[in-house]
Amino acid sequence: MNIIGFESSCDETGVAIVNTEKGLLAHALHSQIAMHQAYGGVVPELASRDHIRRVLPLTREVLEKSGLTINDINAVAYTAGPGLAGALLVGASVAQAFAWTHHLPAIPIHHLEGHLLSPMLADEVPGFPFVALLVSGGHTQIMRVNGVGQYELLGETLDDAAGEAFDKSAKLMGLPYPGGPALSRLAEKGDPAAYALPRPMMHSPDLDFSFSGLKTAVLTTLRKIEQGGALSEQDRANLAASTQQAIVDVLGHKVIKAMKQTKLKRLVVAGGVGANSQLRSYLRREMAKQGGQVFFPPLALCTDNGAMIAHAAAERVKAGLVDLGHSAYAFTVKPRWDLAEA
Repeated sequence: MNIIGFESSCDETGVAIVNTEKGLLAHALHSQIAMHQAYGGVVPELASRDHIRRVLPLTREVLEKSGLTINDINAVAYTAGPGLAGALLVGASVAQAFAWTHHLPAIPIHHLEGHLLSPMLADEVPGFPFVALLVSGGHTQIMRVNGVGQYELLGETLDDAAGEAFDKSAKLMGLPYPGGPALSRLAEKGDPAAYALPRPMMHSPDLDFSFSGLKTAVLTTLRKIEQGGALSEQDRANLAASTQQAIVDVLGHKVIKAMKQTKLKRLVVAGGVGANSQLRSYLRREMAKQGGQVFFPPLALCTDNGAMIAHAAAERVKAGLVDLGHSAYAFTVKPRWDLAEA
């Protein structure tokens, strides 16, 4: 069964085709980073308009890459939420129109479920159950995953997500958008022990997170440095390294705590921050100490993409969670959507 998936929740337009038996056949992605750089962040209206321009050319591209025609598609999947309302509506509208035109079932997919199951697109696939760390610009959650559609929230951020902490700290340091990757690159030249930044909620009894205080501490540290003279490039690199280390320490400590509490040995890490090399090294090292394994999606699939949406739909179909015999073609999008309700 061939499923085409559309992702348009924020600033990436993704289209992909997944076969329920053979896996990922083709995917194409357009990032809007260059367009939004002039504004220092995502402009929702511009994002929506760009999705409209990109989605059909990308659809033609994945059909050509896969060697399939429209008549070979058996179902259509799309991101229904969470995300930017206008951006979500572009992908949902195109997917539903595609499905209606060709009399195919349309499958709404939760964006975070796409990320959660994306490590199954790697060469080494985790089995159920496992603990998952969903960590991105808008979300930081620890989940227990017992199977497709069986998700238990163990902990989440109470304010800023880890990705926001990266991005906001980077902006304070004068780094270009997108801030997170820029901060990580600069951190490679710095000393992570140069500045004593806080690790918010690191030792709280729960598995929740808080990163807003870290951003404030970065601002305070910057002001102290500047009081002693101009901020040098090495000062900036040291602060970037110290900031990254603080975020990684908190994420890593909480995740290992979750592994011990659940007594599970498999950890899945997904979302854009999952591409961070420092976080990957930390978790590989700590999971090895616990006698467990950690799984990541391919680096190219850490950001938002159509492959994870088509794949999540394929997993739902195989789990019997989708009624392929009925589609009303009436749809809505959910800018806010609890994964437990998906």
